[in-house]
Amino acid sequence: MKNTNTYTKKERNSYLAGMFGQNVIYNIIATGLLGYYLQYVIYLPVIAIGWIVAVARVWDAINDPMMGTIVDRTKSKWGKCRPYLIIFPAIICVVTILTFVNGNYAEATTSTGKFLIVAWAAVSYIVWGMVYTVGDIPLWGLTSLMTEDENDRSKLLGLARMVAGIGGIGVLVVQIAQVVSKVFIDRGMELNKANQYGFIVTVTVMTVISSIMFEFAGTGTKERVSQSEERHTMKENFKMMWQCKPFRQLLISGILRSPIQLLMLVVMSFVTYYYANGNFTNIFPEGQPINFAMLLNIALIAVAIFAGQFVAMGITPALIKKFENKTLYNFYSIAGAVPFFLLFIIFKIAGGDLTPIGWVIVTAVLFTLASAGMGGINVLQSVMIADCVDYEEYNNGIRPDGVFFSGQSFITKLSGGIAALLQSFVYGAVHFSDKNIEVMNNSLAAGESFITYNDGKYAAAMFFLITIPPAIGMVLSAIPTWKYALSDKEHERMLSEIVKKRLEKKNETPVNEEVSK
Repeated sequence: MKNTNTYTKKERNSYLAGMFGQNVIYNIIATGLLGYYLQYVIYLPVIAIGWIVAVARVWDAINDPMMGTIVDRTKSKWGKCRPYLIIFPAIICVVTILTFVNGNYAEATTSTGKFLIVAWAAVSYIVWGMVYTVGDIPLWGLTSLMTEDENDRSKLLGLARMVAGIGGIGVLVVQIAQVVSKVFIDRGMELNKANQYGFIVTVTVMTVISSIMFEFAGTGTKERVSQSEERHTMKENFKMMWQCKPFRQLLISGILRSPIQLLMLVVMSFVTYYYANGNFTNIFPEGQPINFAMLLNIALIAVAIFAGQFVAMGITPALIKKFENKTLYNFYSIAGAVPFFLLFIIFKIAGGDLTPIGWVIVTAVLFTLASAGMGGINVLQSVMIADCVDYEEYNNGIRPDGVFFSGQSFITKLSGGIAALLQSFVYGAVHFSDKNIEVMNNSLAAGESFITYNDGKYAAAMFFLITIPPAIGMVLSAIPTWKYALSDKEHERMLSEIVKKRLEKKNETPVNEEVSK
């Protein structure tokens, strides 16, 4: 018989709306700010960007579990996750916009001016990471509190991951901002300043709309799973996270898979420079017909990078019913590495130019397969972490939803940090940074080709980053989970016992009341 203590259709839709809005905001920062704006618009040195992200990730190592502890200790009339989802979307909205509101590095002629701009980027990004965590951990933790039904939870997590993937539309902030920048250029504004204003306007509009949607996750849902009265300190929670073997395996696996984040970090700069020669508006040359060949190339590659994720996210919940979680997780990891390796091989075979339509189609197919591995793993990671919460409740009598899902938030942000450092090292090696990018942008605007610019070194560095490190990371991530400690059968048994105990506790008659009768 199906457990009736589960979410309604309206609650599910409200949660998914919030998930979409939150992920648009995440991609505005991950791709728009880190992957493009700081490097290609205000020309921060790539090594500075790498260290900004590295410092932020060190802080996250403390901040994320700390926030998870706070969430698990929260008691309110709304529950333990919803209060943060009601209050913090507006705060995240303001801080997100502020990360883009800084001076133009190209015009900072003094050392003090340059320092202030780098400092603004560092402080605003670290603050953004903190407030984003306050919303992210409760958002994912809520999935374990909205239902006691394992199938409903798997469905919700599968839909959440799919919607989060659709939230990847936030990466289009780069292209939209370039179109908006053209409006300022047409009004006589200098190129660098126009690009900056284009981003600020675009980010403001997209973030406000996304934050309103994010708010639905708190206002339109309900926490249905009862919580233990027992509370733990942050030190105890760190110990709990590490001692829970299946969770520890997932945590290490996620860290080893960090280079996969390079795909999302570099993707928009890759599409923009490699296929649009540095500016999306090149598709619509002034006074000339639309460049349909360029438009087709961009469409095929962009759709491929996201299509594989969506398909995998859509079918993975159904596959979970037929195959062991561990088996699927490791399959996605190993099989997903193959197309990444093949992409680098065909780049070399083609002599660095994959823009002819034949090569574009082959590239698109391989990107679809590669991103499918990434999408499937994302769904399984969330499902398996939720299982680990049940594992702790069964063994220790407490549900660490906030703490364990802080681990997922930590994996995501640490992965982004490692990816940013890898990017800074590779780009630094070929001097693809600060003033050199400004010179390149002007050269591309004058008619040069990004593919051949600087003997193709910049294009080769970019393509290397989105192929070889992700491939290696995917293979390595299967090592910790090869002998995963929590089988599906064992989890099903544990969850059955947990639900039974909850029902007995709910229906038992207090002793004093029985005596009085």
